[in-house]
This record gives sequence, structure tokens and C-alpha cells, in this order.
Amino acid sequence: MSEPTPLPPSLDDLSASLERLSEKISLIQGAVRNLNQSRLQLEGKIEDAQKRVQRILSRLPEQNDGRQLNLLGEAIPPTNSEDDSEPTTH
Repeated sequence: MSEPTPLPPSLDDLSASLERLSEKISLIQGAVRNLNQSRLQLEGKIEDAQKRVQRILSRLPEQNDGRQLNLLGEAIPPTNSEDDSEPTTH
């Protein structure tokens, strides 16, 4: 026996397929918009982080500078070796 030949798609079938494709395209377009927004946000965060790193690097003392590093910009009370209250051994 021979297999029956498939019928060509009806106009209703084609219309339903086009509708499904349109819905999928709309979902994909929405996803692309969301990805673009996320990318822009991440680019902004990266730029901010690069600026912070550059600010920290600019605070580094020269290699021949013996001062304590203050990379976070916090106040560090000056240490005076003459005011040490700890006993010394001689």
C-alpha cells in the first residue's frame, strides 16, 4: 500500500503558525531589550569600579615612601613613637 500524500496546509493552519511566530518574535524582542538594559547597567558598574580602582591606585605612595598605606581613605591617627605607653626593654 502506498502512503497517502499529505494535504497542503490550509489558510487557517498558516495563519495560526504566523500568529505563533509573531508571539515568539515579540518575546525575543523583549528579551533583547532586557539584555541591552542589563548590559548598559553592567557597563556603568564597570566604569564606576574602574574609577574606584584608579582612585585607589592614585593614593599609593611612591615605592621609596615608607608611610603607611591608606587605600580606603579612612582617617588613621598618627603614631608617635615618643608617646608609646608600652614598656621597652633595654
